[in-house]
Amino acid sequence: MDRQFASSPARPQLMRAMNEQFMLERIRDAGRISRADLARTSGLSKNTVSLALSNLERAGLVRPSGVRTGVPGPAALLYEVHPEAGFVLGLDVGRRYLRGAVSDFSGTVRAKASVKAVAESASGRVAELVALAGSLCAQSGVAQGSISQTVLGSPGVYDRRRDVITLAPALPGWNKPSVLAELRKAFGDSLVIENDVDAAALAERAHGHGRDVDTFAFLSIGTGIGMGVVIDGKLHRGAHGIAGEIGYLSLDDEPGLGPADVLKPGAFEATASAAGIVRAARSAGMGGPLSAESVFAAAAKGDERAAKVVAAEARLVARAIGAVVSIVDPDLVVIGGGIGQATGFLDAVSREVRDVAPVVPELRVSVLGVDAVVDGCLAAGVELAWSHILSGILA
Repeated sequence: MDRQFASSPARPQLMRAMNEQFMLERIRDAGRISRADLARTSGLSKNTVSLALSNLERAGLVRPSGVRTGVPGPAALLYEVHPEAGFVLGLDVGRRYLRGAVSDFSGTVRAKASVKAVAESASGRVAELVALAGSLCAQSGVAQGSISQTVLGSPGVYDRRRDVITLAPALPGWNKPSVLAELRKAFGDSLVIENDVDAAALAERAHGHGRDVDTFAFLSIGTGIGMGVVIDGKLHRGAHGIAGEIGYLSLDDEPGLGPADVLKPGAFEATASAAGIVRAARSAGMGGPLSAESVFAAAAKGDERAAKVVAAEARLVARAIGAVVSIVDPDLVVIGGGIGQATGFLDAVSREVRDVAPVVPELRVSVLGVDAVVDGCLAAGVELAWSHILSGILA
């Protein structure tokens, strides 16, 4: 059998494809690299490397990118991934805003935009996403047909068995099967649904504090609450896609915080999110127009009622961090979202974590802004697109 395989005409073709796949991965990792360095690091002959590069260049996947000078010998021609080998569309659907961006395969953002969500219905929300995508493509000069991968960051979880988005109560009607049908009709089969907090964790991994560690948790606290967990450099979704859905943690009753029955599913989110902070502030006797931001501002100015609400919020967040520390033992926990990034909140949480966690990981505030979900969708989209290209080479 071995001799038959060795003489098979398919073997040289497979070897060429494997060489091209290796070259493409190496060029992408290096950013820019010479033919000689490719030969040296691969152990392949210069002729084999030249053939692979020629095929990749002809396919529009790599291109020459200047020369390297300042070293002994002749100037070396450098190769890089062709930025226009493909494009990625990242979208973020929130209750108040829709955000999106288009990037090329090098990760360079060609266009980015944010619009206020107006539609009340799920179908209207899909239509707004379609309009945003069209605007982004026009702004970037990228034809919609040239988009290789679309990733949509959404609250909730994609249920593969039922082919619906679940656990997204903030977006009425978003759990209807028709929503995914409309999205796929608009964006094609390349559409992938990513949990919004998981997408933000991917952005943290690509651009934020998560670049320096292999295992970390990203905790987002704002209008909702959720956690993305990266283990050994990879996002952990769990068997059913709900890893990190800490909004469903159960609670012991804390006076003045949240609904009366705090053991109901979603009680932690109802209590620890922005709406829960406002309810707690009203229960504490604070009046007038209130928001989570105004409660934190009042606490910073010395309002004792607001300070107690913020302290209670810090205890709740510390409890969630303690849970993930006990199970995952991350090197780092990054806190983001409007509440998570409030001035002084990290210090309050840090003090509480010492009382509830067996060890205290490094705690940091995210430096990523409101586009974190979109940035994570782009990062995920580029990886997916590249995996399709690499698989296609061997097909």
